[in-house]
Amino acid sequence: MLVARAATGRIGRDETRYGMFARRRGVVGAVVVAVVAGVATSAAALPGGERAAAHGDCPDVRAGVERLEGRITPNACAFMRRQIAFGEMPTAAPPAVGDLDHPRVRAYLDIFDEDATLWEAGSAPQRGRTVIGASITGSLRLVPDLRYRGTDVVADGAAVMFGQWNEATVKGREVAYPQIARNVLGDDGKSLQARRYYDRHVLFRDTVPELAPRGLFDGVADSGPAPSRGPAPERFRAAEIPGRLAAWNGEDADTLLARLGDARLSGPGLDAPLRTEAGKRAYLQRFFGTADVRFKAGQAAFGRTTAYVEWHGTASGAKGEDIPFGIVERFGPDGEWELTFDTLPLVADRGEIDALFQKLARP
Repeated sequence: MLVARAATGRIGRDETRYGMFARRRGVVGAVVVAVVAGVATSAAALPGGERAAAHGDCPDVRAGVERLEGRITPNACAFMRRQIAFGEMPTAAPPAVGDLDHPRVRAYLDIFDEDATLWEAGSAPQRGRTVIGASITGSLRLVPDLRYRGTDVVADGAAVMFGQWNEATVKGREVAYPQIARNVLGDDGKSLQARRYYDRHVLFRDTVPELAPRGLFDGVADSGPAPSRGPAPERFRAAEIPGRLAAWNGEDADTLLARLGDARLSGPGLDAPLRTEAGKRAYLQRFFGTADVRFKAGQAAFGRTTAYVEWHGTASGAKGEDIPFGIVERFGPDGEWELTFDTLPLVADRGEIDALFQKLARP
Protein backbone atom coordinates (compact mmCIF):
# COMPACT_ATOMS: atom_id res chain seq x y z
CA MET A 1 0.00 0.00 0.00
CA LEU A 2 1.25 3.46 -0.81
CA VAL A 3 1.92 5.53 2.31
CA ALA A 4 1.54 9.26 1.84
CA ARG A 5 3.59 10.26 4.83
CA ALA A 6 6.66 8.12 4.39
CA ALA A 7 6.03 6.55 1.87
CA THR A 8 -4.17 -7.17 -13.15
CA GLY A 9 -4.22 -8.95 -15.38
CA ARG A 10 -2.90 -12.47 -15.17
CA ILE A 11 0.86 -12.73 -15.23
CA GLY A 12 2.55 -15.35 -17.35
CA ARG A 13 4.84 -17.84 -15.73
CA ASP A 14 7.93 -16.35 -17.35
CA GLU A 15 6.77 -12.78 -16.75
CA THR A 16 7.53 -11.85 -13.17
CA ARG A 17 5.76 -9.03 -11.45
CA TYR A 18 9.00 -7.05 -11.27
CA GLY A 19 9.65 -7.63 -14.95
CA MET A 20 6.12 -6.54 -15.82
CA PHE A 21 6.61 -3.32 -13.92
CA ALA A 22 9.88 -2.60 -15.70
CA ARG A 23 8.23 -3.01 -19.09
CA ARG A 24 5.58 -0.52 -18.02
CA ARG A 25 8.08 2.17 -16.98
CA GLY A 26 7.46 5.52 -18.56
CA VAL A 27 3.78 4.65 -18.96
CA VAL A 28 3.53 4.98 -16.02
CA GLY A 29 9.24 -11.78 14.68
CA ALA A 30 8.70 -14.75 16.07
CA VAL A 31 11.68 -16.78 17.16
CA VAL A 32 12.69 -19.65 14.94
CA VAL A 33 11.39 -22.34 17.25
CA ALA A 34 7.96 -20.72 17.43
CA VAL A 35 7.77 -20.40 13.66
CA VAL A 36 8.71 -24.01 13.04
CA ALA A 37 6.18 -25.13 15.62
CA GLY A 38 3.50 -22.91 14.15
CA VAL A 39 3.86 -24.18 10.62
CA ALA A 40 3.44 -27.75 11.76
CA THR A 41 -0.26 -27.24 11.15
CA SER A 42 0.23 -26.18 7.53
CA ALA A 43 -1.75 -27.70 4.68
CA ALA A 44 1.04 -30.13 3.92
CA ALA A 45 0.92 -31.46 7.47
CA LEU A 46 -2.81 -32.13 7.66
CA PRO A 47 -4.27 -35.40 6.38
CA GLY A 48 -5.91 -34.55 3.10
CA GLY A 49 -5.23 -30.86 3.71
CA GLU A 50 -3.82 -30.20 0.26
CA ARG A 51 -6.75 -31.90 -1.45
CA ALA A 52 -9.25 -29.97 0.65
CA ALA A 53 -7.50 -26.69 -0.14
CA ALA A 54 -7.84 -27.34 -3.85
CA HIS A 55 -11.60 -27.90 -3.97
CA GLY A 56 -14.59 -25.92 -2.79
CA ASP A 57 -13.00 -23.76 -0.10
CA CYS A 58 -13.68 -20.04 -0.43
CA PRO A 59 -14.59 -20.35 -4.14
CA ASP A 60 -15.33 -16.65 -4.63
CA VAL A 61 -11.84 -15.73 -3.45
CA ARG A 62 -10.29 -18.48 -5.54
CA ALA A 63 -12.02 -17.03 -8.62
CA GLY A 64 -10.75 -13.53 -7.81
CA VAL A 65 -7.00 -14.20 -7.50
CA GLU A 66 -4.44 -15.81 -9.78
CA ARG A 67 -3.46 -18.63 -7.43
CA LEU A 68 -4.78 -19.57 -3.99
CA GLU A 69 -3.23 -22.34 -1.96
CA GLY A 70 -2.87 -23.56 1.59
CA ARG A 71 -4.99 -24.35 4.62
CA ILE A 72 -7.96 -22.07 4.04
CA THR A 73 -9.86 -21.77 7.29
CA PRO A 74 -13.08 -19.72 7.66
CA ASN A 75 -11.22 -16.79 9.21
CA ALA A 76 -8.71 -16.78 6.35
CA CYS A 77 -11.56 -16.80 3.84
CA ALA A 78 -13.28 -13.88 5.59
CA PHE A 79 -10.04 -11.88 5.62
CA MET A 80 -9.33 -12.45 1.94
CA ARG A 81 -12.84 -11.34 0.99
CA ARG A 82 -12.28 -8.06 2.82
CA GLN A 83 -8.84 -7.62 1.29
CA ILE A 84 -10.20 -8.13 -2.23
CA ALA A 85 -13.20 -5.87 -1.61
CA PHE A 86 -10.98 -2.93 -0.69
CA GLY A 87 -8.68 -3.48 -3.65
CA GLU A 88 -11.58 -3.46 -6.12
CA MET A 89 -13.61 -0.64 -4.56
CA PRO A 90 -13.48 2.77 -6.27
CA THR A 91 -12.60 5.70 -4.03
CA ALA A 92 -14.90 8.23 -5.77
CA ALA A 93 -14.35 11.58 -4.01
CA PRO A 94 -11.15 11.32 -1.94
CA PRO A 95 -11.66 11.35 1.83
CA ALA A 96 -10.93 14.40 3.92
CA VAL A 97 -7.90 14.08 6.17
CA GLY A 98 -8.89 11.79 9.04
CA ASP A 99 -12.38 11.03 7.66
CA LEU A 100 -12.96 7.53 8.99
CA ASP A 101 -16.56 7.48 7.71
CA HIS A 102 -15.60 7.62 4.03
CA PRO A 103 -16.93 4.41 2.40
CA ARG A 104 -13.56 3.22 1.16
CA VAL A 105 -11.85 4.06 4.45
CA ARG A 106 -14.51 1.99 6.22
CA ALA A 107 -13.85 -0.89 3.83
CA TYR A 108 -10.14 -0.66 4.63
CA LEU A 109 -10.69 -0.55 8.38
CA ASP A 110 -12.96 -3.58 8.12
CA ILE A 111 -9.78 -5.57 7.41
CA PHE A 112 -8.34 -4.79 10.85
CA ASP A 113 -9.06 -5.67 14.46
CA GLU A 114 -9.70 -2.71 16.80
CA ASP A 115 -6.24 -3.14 18.37
CA ALA A 116 -4.38 -4.20 15.23
CA THR A 117 -0.85 -3.13 14.43
CA LEU A 118 0.19 -2.26 10.87
CA TRP A 119 3.79 -1.97 9.75
CA GLU A 120 4.33 -0.26 6.41
CA ALA A 121 7.61 -0.15 4.54
CA GLY A 122 10.03 2.30 6.14
CA SER A 123 7.88 3.39 9.09
CA ALA A 124 7.17 2.58 12.71
CA PRO A 125 4.19 0.30 13.40
CA GLN A 126 0.77 1.96 13.59
CA ARG A 127 -1.54 0.74 16.34
CA GLY A 128 -5.32 0.83 16.41
CA ARG A 129 -7.93 1.48 13.76
CA THR A 130 -8.04 5.24 14.38
CA VAL A 131 -4.35 5.64 13.57
CA ILE A 132 -4.52 3.18 10.68
CA GLY A 133 -7.60 4.93 9.31
CA ALA A 134 -5.97 8.35 9.44
CA SER A 135 -3.03 6.96 7.47
CA ILE A 136 -5.18 5.50 4.69
CA THR A 137 -7.02 8.79 4.24
CA GLY A 138 -3.67 10.38 3.41
CA SER A 139 -2.84 7.62 0.95
CA LEU A 140 -6.21 7.85 -0.80
CA ARG A 141 -5.90 11.62 -1.10
CA LEU A 142 -2.54 11.18 -2.82
CA VAL A 143 -3.62 8.25 -5.03
CA PRO A 144 -7.43 8.10 -5.08
CA ASP A 145 -7.44 5.55 -7.92
CA LEU A 146 -5.27 3.05 -6.02
CA ARG A 147 -6.43 -0.46 -6.92
CA TYR A 148 -5.07 -3.99 -6.84
CA ARG A 149 -5.70 -7.60 -7.73
CA GLY A 150 -4.61 -10.70 -5.86
CA THR A 151 -1.75 -12.63 -7.44
CA ASP A 152 -0.17 -15.53 -5.53
CA VAL A 153 -1.97 -16.01 -2.22
CA VAL A 154 -1.15 -18.61 0.42
CA ALA A 155 -3.31 -19.03 3.51
CA ASP A 156 -1.96 -21.13 6.35
CA GLY A 157 -4.71 -20.95 8.93
CA ALA A 158 -4.21 -17.74 10.91
CA ALA A 159 -1.31 -16.59 8.70
CA VAL A 160 -2.04 -15.23 5.22
CA MET A 161 0.48 -14.02 2.64
CA PHE A 162 -1.56 -12.07 0.11
CA GLY A 163 0.44 -11.30 -3.02
CA GLN A 164 -1.02 -8.43 -5.01
CA TRP A 165 -0.37 -6.20 -8.01
CA ASN A 166 -0.97 -2.53 -7.19
CA GLU A 167 -1.75 0.19 -9.73
CA ALA A 168 -2.22 3.93 -9.22
CA THR A 169 -1.85 7.26 -10.97
CA VAL A 170 0.83 9.45 -9.42
CA LYS A 171 1.51 12.94 -10.77
CA GLY A 172 -0.30 12.01 -13.96
CA ARG A 173 1.69 8.83 -14.55
CA GLU A 174 0.52 5.28 -14.12
CA VAL A 175 2.68 3.28 -11.75
CA ALA A 176 2.41 -0.40 -10.83
CA TYR A 177 4.26 -2.52 -8.34
CA PRO A 178 3.99 -5.85 -6.48
CA GLN A 179 3.23 -6.07 -2.79
CA ILE A 180 2.96 -8.77 -0.16
CA ALA A 181 0.34 -8.14 2.50
CA ARG A 182 1.32 -10.37 5.41
CA ASN A 183 -1.31 -10.84 8.11
CA VAL A 184 -1.91 -12.74 11.34
CA LEU A 185 -5.64 -13.18 11.90
CA GLY A 186 -8.08 -13.46 14.76
CA ASP A 187 -10.95 -15.91 14.82
CA ASP A 188 -13.23 -13.42 13.03
CA GLY A 189 -10.80 -12.96 10.14
CA LYS A 190 -9.72 -9.47 11.20
CA SER A 191 -6.00 -8.77 10.97
CA LEU A 192 -4.32 -8.59 14.37
CA GLN A 193 -0.83 -7.89 13.03
CA ALA A 194 -0.22 -6.73 9.48
CA ARG A 195 2.96 -5.96 7.59
CA ARG A 196 3.21 -4.63 4.04
CA TYR A 197 6.20 -5.35 1.82
CA TYR A 198 6.81 -3.36 -1.37
CA ASP A 199 9.48 -1.16 -2.95
CA ARG A 200 8.76 2.56 -2.58
CA HIS A 201 11.67 3.52 -4.85
CA VAL A 202 9.54 2.77 -7.93
CA LEU A 203 7.10 5.53 -6.94
CA PHE A 204 9.78 8.14 -7.57
CA ARG A 205 11.75 6.52 -10.34
CA ASP A 206 8.86 6.94 -12.76
CA THR A 207 7.26 10.12 -11.44
CA VAL A 208 10.09 12.46 -10.37
CA PRO A 209 13.11 10.76 -11.96
CA GLU A 210 15.19 13.91 -11.69
CA LEU A 211 14.97 13.64 -7.89
CA ALA A 212 14.93 9.88 -7.42
CA PRO A 213 18.08 8.36 -5.92
CA ARG A 214 20.01 5.89 -8.03
CA GLY A 215 18.46 2.43 -7.83
CA LEU A 216 20.19 -0.01 -5.52
CA PHE A 217 20.52 -2.66 -8.22
CA ASP A 218 21.22 -0.46 -11.24
CA GLY A 219 23.65 -2.28 -13.51
CA VAL A 220 23.06 -5.75 -12.05
CA ALA A 221 22.36 -8.18 -14.87
CA ASP A 222 22.97 -11.73 -16.00
CA SER A 223 26.44 -12.62 -17.20
CA GLY A 224 28.20 -15.79 -18.19
CA PRO A 225 26.63 -18.89 -19.67
CA ALA A 226 22.93 -19.38 -19.22
CA PRO A 227 22.17 -22.49 -17.17
CA SER A 228 20.38 -25.38 -18.79
CA ARG A 229 16.83 -25.69 -17.49
CA GLY A 230 17.00 -28.33 -14.81
CA PRO A 231 14.28 -29.64 -12.53
CA ALA A 232 12.59 -27.13 -10.23
CA PRO A 233 13.97 -27.03 -6.69
CA GLU A 234 12.22 -29.12 -4.07
CA ARG A 235 9.46 -27.45 -2.11
CA PHE A 236 10.66 -25.26 0.73
CA ARG A 237 10.11 -26.90 4.12
CA ALA A 238 9.67 -25.46 7.61
CA ALA A 239 12.73 -27.35 8.81
CA GLU A 240 14.88 -25.17 6.54
CA ILE A 241 13.95 -21.92 8.30
CA PRO A 242 16.76 -21.85 10.93
CA GLY A 243 19.47 -22.49 8.36
CA ARG A 244 18.12 -19.93 5.92
CA LEU A 245 17.79 -17.31 8.66
CA ALA A 246 21.43 -17.89 9.55
CA ALA A 247 22.40 -17.46 5.89
CA TRP A 248 20.66 -14.08 5.63
CA ASN A 249 22.16 -12.79 8.86
CA GLY A 250 25.56 -14.20 7.93
CA GLU A 251 25.50 -12.64 4.43
CA ASP A 252 26.10 -16.14 3.10
CA ALA A 253 25.28 -15.83 -0.60
CA ASP A 254 26.64 -19.31 -1.29
CA THR A 255 24.07 -20.98 0.97
CA LEU A 256 21.20 -18.80 -0.26
CA LEU A 257 22.01 -19.65 -3.86
CA ALA A 258 22.83 -23.32 -3.40
CA ARG A 259 19.37 -24.22 -2.13
CA LEU A 260 17.69 -22.73 -5.22
CA GLY A 261 19.88 -24.21 -7.94
CA ASP A 262 18.77 -22.89 -11.33
CA ALA A 263 15.74 -21.02 -9.94
CA ARG A 264 15.06 -17.64 -11.53
CA LEU A 265 15.51 -14.70 -9.16
CA SER A 266 13.05 -11.79 -9.28
CA GLY A 267 13.24 -8.80 -7.01
CA PRO A 268 13.21 -5.01 -6.73
CA GLY A 269 15.26 -3.15 -9.32
CA LEU A 270 15.26 -5.93 -11.93
CA ASP A 271 13.88 -5.53 -15.44
CA ALA A 272 13.73 -9.31 -15.87
CA PRO A 273 14.45 -12.39 -13.74
CA LEU A 274 18.10 -13.26 -13.21
CA ARG A 275 18.87 -16.72 -14.53
CA THR A 276 22.65 -17.07 -14.30
CA GLU A 277 24.58 -17.88 -11.15
CA ALA A 278 26.76 -14.80 -11.72
CA GLY A 279 23.76 -12.49 -12.02
CA LYS A 280 22.07 -13.79 -8.90
CA ARG A 281 25.31 -13.62 -6.94
CA ALA A 282 25.88 -10.02 -8.06
CA TYR A 283 22.38 -9.12 -6.84
CA LEU A 284 22.96 -10.60 -3.38
CA GLN A 285 26.43 -9.08 -3.14
CA ARG A 286 25.06 -5.63 -3.98
CA PHE A 287 22.44 -6.07 -1.27
CA PHE A 288 24.85 -7.29 1.39
CA GLY A 289 27.38 -4.64 0.42
CA THR A 290 24.77 -1.98 1.23
CA ALA A 291 22.76 -3.40 4.13
CA ASP A 292 23.86 -5.06 7.34
CA VAL A 293 20.69 -6.95 8.27
CA ARG A 294 19.68 -8.35 11.63
CA PHE A 295 16.65 -10.57 11.07
CA LYS A 296 14.37 -12.81 13.04
CA ALA A 297 12.10 -15.35 11.45
CA GLY A 298 8.61 -13.93 10.98
CA GLN A 299 5.60 -15.71 9.51
CA ALA A 300 5.68 -18.57 7.04
CA ALA A 301 2.87 -19.90 4.88
CA PHE A 302 2.96 -23.16 2.94
CA GLY A 303 0.71 -24.13 0.06
CA ARG A 304 0.64 -27.06 -2.32
CA THR A 305 3.26 -25.59 -4.66
CA THR A 306 4.19 -22.22 -3.15
CA ALA A 307 5.80 -21.15 0.11
CA TYR A 308 6.30 -17.70 1.63
CA VAL A 309 8.81 -16.93 4.38
CA GLU A 310 9.21 -13.59 6.15
CA TRP A 311 12.42 -12.21 7.65
CA HIS A 312 11.92 -9.12 9.80
CA GLY A 313 14.22 -6.88 11.82
CA THR A 314 16.58 -4.03 10.99
CA ALA A 315 19.06 -2.91 8.36
CA SER A 316 22.03 -0.62 8.86
CA GLY A 317 24.20 1.11 6.31
CA ALA A 318 25.34 4.44 4.93
CA LYS A 319 21.79 5.85 5.04
CA GLY A 320 20.98 5.01 8.65
CA GLU A 321 21.32 2.62 11.54
CA ASP A 322 18.77 0.08 12.75
CA ILE A 323 16.17 0.95 10.10
CA PRO A 324 12.99 -1.16 10.43
CA PHE A 325 13.34 -3.59 7.55
CA GLY A 326 12.18 -6.93 6.25
CA ILE A 327 12.13 -9.29 3.29
CA VAL A 328 9.57 -11.80 2.09
CA GLU A 329 10.83 -14.73 0.04
CA ARG A 330 8.48 -16.59 -2.28
CA PHE A 331 9.40 -20.04 -3.58
CA GLY A 332 7.14 -20.75 -6.54
CA PRO A 333 5.99 -23.90 -8.33
CA ASP A 334 8.08 -23.54 -11.48
CA GLY A 335 11.47 -22.62 -10.07
CA GLU A 336 10.64 -19.01 -9.22
CA TRP A 337 12.53 -17.34 -6.39
CA GLU A 338 11.07 -13.94 -5.62
CA LEU A 339 12.18 -11.35 -3.08
CA THR A 340 9.97 -8.46 -1.98
CA PHE A 341 11.40 -5.60 0.07
CA ASP A 342 11.80 -1.82 0.16
CA THR A 343 15.04 -0.51 -1.33
CA LEU A 344 14.29 3.16 -0.57
CA PRO A 345 15.78 3.34 2.97
CA LEU A 346 18.95 1.72 1.63
CA VAL A 347 19.54 4.49 -0.94
CA ALA A 348 18.06 7.55 0.84
CA ASP A 349 18.11 8.79 4.44
CA ARG A 350 15.06 9.95 6.39
CA GLY A 351 15.39 13.59 5.37
CA GLU A 352 15.79 12.69 1.70
CA ILE A 353 12.76 10.39 1.84
CA ASP A 354 10.58 13.04 3.48
CA ALA A 355 11.61 15.55 0.80
CA LEU A 356 10.72 13.06 -1.94
CA PHE A 357 7.24 12.50 -0.57
CA GLN A 358 6.67 16.23 -0.16
CA LYS A 359 7.53 16.63 -3.83
CA LEU A 360 5.19 13.80 -4.73
CA ALA A 361 2.31 15.39 -2.82
CA ARG A 362 2.60 18.76 -4.58
CA PRO A 363 0.31 19.38 -7.58
